[in-house]
Amino acid sequence: MMGKFIISKRQDNEFQFKLRATNGQVILSSEGYITKASCNKAIESVKTNASSDMRYERKIARNGLYYFNLKASNGEIIGTSQMYTTFIARDNGVESVMVNAPVATIQDETI
Repeated sequence: MMGKFIISKRQDNEFQFKLRATNGQVILSSEGYITKASCNKAIESVKTNASSDMRYERKIARNGLYYFNLKASNGEIIGTSQMYTTFIARDNGVESVMVNAPVATIQDETI
């Protein structure tokens, strides 16, 4: 089994994707997009940029939890992780995105 991008519609009618690892855990989420085409373009950007370690911005939130952003080549954030209690767990999340995103299938739940 491989990772999967799930496209859904938020309450504000914007499209969003979540990348789920093979264990079903959400490892990356997007912002909202007005069109499905923009959401799909962001997924392609994740697939393109996921294998490059320098595209990951590793952060610590004000509450002391760890997370990361995946950035496109233009510096724009294309996905944000969940919060992790340790930097090791966060770094494992980065590795999971690196492995899963490039080969992940896309499931559109808006149809």
